[in-house]
Amino acid sequence: MKESKDKIVKLGIIGLGWRTEVLLVSLFAIDAVEISAICDLSDKAVAKIKSIFLKSGRPIPAAFNNYNDLLQKNDIDAVLIPTSWNSHLPIAAAAMKAGKYTAIEVGGASSTEELWQLVHASEGTGAHCMMLENCCYARNELMILNMARQGLFGELIHCCGGYEHDLRDELIPRMKEGFERTFHNKYRNCDLYPTHQLGPIAKILNINRGNRFLSLVSMASKSRGLGLYVKDHSGRESQESEIAFNKGDVVTTIIKCAGGETITLTHSVSLPRPYSRNGRVQGTRGIWLEDVDGIHIEGISSSTKEFDVSGNPYTVHHWDTVQSFYDKYDHPIWRDYKDNIVGGHGGMDCLALMAFIDAVRHKIAPPIDVYDCAAWMSVTCLSEQSIALGSMPVAVPDFTNGKWIKRESVPINKWSLTNVYKD
Repeated sequence: MKESKDKIVKLGIIGLGWRTEVLLVSLFAIDAVEISAICDLSDKAVAKIKSIFLKSGRPIPAAFNNYNDLLQKNDIDAVLIPTSWNSHLPIAAAAMKAGKYTAIEVGGASSTEELWQLVHASEGTGAHCMMLENCCYARNELMILNMARQGLFGELIHCCGGYEHDLRDELIPRMKEGFERTFHNKYRNCDLYPTHQLGPIAKILNINRGNRFLSLVSMASKSRGLGLYVKDHSGRESQESEIAFNKGDVVTTIIKCAGGETITLTHSVSLPRPYSRNGRVQGTRGIWLEDVDGIHIEGISSSTKEFDVSGNPYTVHHWDTVQSFYDKYDHPIWRDYKDNIVGGHGGMDCLALMAFIDAVRHKIAPPIDVYDCAAWMSVTCLSEQSIALGSMPVAVPDFTNGKWIKRESVPINKWSLTNVYKD
């Protein structure tokens, strides 16, 4: 990805697990970034990442086991934190207190307190934190944002999203190695992974910029999928077969917004099904529905007249394919990028990283800011509270402290997720 070299961002990476290995594919393709330092508690992990740099013919970065030592380096402009769910927020707060631009990987929060600490770290230092929510830069989600901004859906009424992904063959085999995600499923009952579709929806609904989440209510089904998988693959007489998993197989959360819109989220990783983010954006003039790969816009999409058995006429509305809207409404980012896709998750990883690096280079606020991080991640701990209270409504904190009513304008920038700019 060729960019001006007027400013090369010197990046430190804290946490060197499998996700870092995936992200390196994208980072190596961005000319405007130089990875100057890496850090992990594990010497084995450090050695593995060093070997990747060596094989790629790149300079081997300085290595640390203590992230505070890395943060003290004055020549580091920004840090990337793809660590575990329970560690990335305090590390991010420390990074901002050290004056670094900070990028965190996705995941839910364990408490609102740690989210307030993140917000206060940013506000107290002026440093920025961006969640690398790659789905915000997915082609379809960006096109839907573009169409929504042009008013094709009319006034927005209801959105859906979720994370429906059969992870049984990942969660269970890795349980013995201490895989963090498995233990969250074992001990917690909540929407553990809300941001993949909530992020794009929040941007479409202008959350934290004229709108905000007011409250949510969450409900969990019984838990059967992971326990049954263990019995089927470890034997019903094995010690593992006695493990009880707390998280319901299907967790449903409904969010009420200040603008009157509602959002339904679904989390399900322990039952057989194809992958889906369950995307839906519906307004007074049209709808996008991911699972049918369809869009229907009043006055654009076709409808036919049919007749019931009594001869009474009725209207049948038809879906258009999402692809049929690309020529006219594809987001400007993807008009250029679709022929030069780089990196993991269909190129979304690289776009999110490029957006972050661009913000660092130009010393501007990132397109996903600390208030977005806090609001989106709060769904995990708040849904946990709601379920524990018998699916009672729970208020969502206003992490902006009222600034959502009239926020400062966003930079005019191609990476913006608030407005759509052609250049």
